[in-house]
Amino acid sequence: MPAALSPNTQIPADTDHIAGRKSAISREDLLAAALKLIGPHRSVSTLSLREVAREAGIAPNSFYRQFRDMDELAVALIDLAGLSLQKIIDAARVRAAVDRSAARGAVEAFMEQLRADDQLLHVLLREGTAGSDAFKHAVDRQLSFFEEELRISLIQINAAQGVTLREPALVAKAITRLVFAMGATAVDLPREKDPELVRQLTLMVRMIIAGSRSLAVESGQNGR
Repeated sequence: MPAALSPNTQIPADTDHIAGRKSAISREDLLAAALKLIGPHRSVSTLSLREVAREAGIAPNSFYRQFRDMDELAVALIDLAGLSLQKIIDAARVRAAVDRSAARGAVEAFMEQLRADDQLLHVLLREGTAGSDAFKHAVDRQLSFFEEELRISLIQINAAQGVTLREPALVAKAITRLVFAMGATAVDLPREKDPELVRQLTLMVRMIIAGSRSLAVESGQNGR
């Protein structure tokens, strides 16, 4: 997982003393500036270096003290979004430990993080197929991390119930892609729709898991 950016990170003072511009800037400042500019109708891939520099209050040339180009900044945003995914995983595991419905707990944890106005998660949901190759690879890297963590949890939960999944890695991938696709739609829906969306998603996830269990039985993996 990427480490959180330190709010204390500083760079040497800029020698450009233009009025109204900061004399020093951090990576975190530039990432925050980019997040302020993106939204439902603006994506990271449409931002210009000058726009981000202006929002951060620095001269454009000062941008290069922290990032080589906008592609590198976009990838840094996606890597930072991995922290949002970790929050979802942690919350889902806590719920699974105290609730028999692990599927519903995981879906609820995802929706709660989505509704926490988590801009980084929104970037992942909206822009997974946009931008440069480096950007797309960064999104895939974070989704792959999420899938692996989910795979481990699925194996543990089902083992505790005395059953086996057929190809748990593929099950984790199917669930991840489903939830993220539905989440991308949910971003633009009113919150009143959340209970029904959670119900539908939970049922879909259970169907995927039930199908995997059934296939394991057919292949003799569960010994039942």
